[in-house]
Amino acid sequence: MWKKIYSYFEKYPAQQKVVAAMLSYGLSVKNGKIYCGEIELSASKMARALKVDRRAIIMTADTIMKHEELREFFSNLMPTCNFKEVASIVGWGVIEIIPKDASMPGILADVARMIANENISIRQAIVDDYVLKEEPRLYIITEKPLKGVMIEKIKKAKGVKGIVTY
Repeated sequence: MWKKIYSYFEKYPAQQKVVAAMLSYGLSVKNGKIYCGEIELSASKMARALKVDRRAIIMTADTIMKHEELREFFSNLMPTCNFKEVASIVGWGVIEIIPKDASMPGILADVARMIANENISIRQAIVDDYVLKEEPRLYIITEKPLKGVMIEKIKKAKGVKGIVTY
């Protein structure tokens, strides 16, 4: 899927950079404009943030609008709130799972089962796409910080190479 999306922009590195950012942040395109949820984003400000010419932003949106497959995909993207950085403020726990092989099925399921068996609720789980990220991670935000014994159990879970706690 990602190869197909990027193929529309293969001759334009700046536009590839814009598309990568759009996928990373869940930015959509509607009527030739780029949005974060319902908020229209400025091409100039996006260009500055991504260190590309503002025309790259405009041309990326234009290319998306010209191709039905891209238009359908990008018009339905939505941003997602990530609680990772604020979890400790509200007393939640965060574990970052470093996978042996991020494409291996069942890593999230195995870790979630272990946490559930301890009667701890998962507030959020966010998984980096292993095609889009060089070093993808699984972030699990729990209703309370996990204790050392639990961390040791999770280190032995299916596909887990390592863990970072916050």
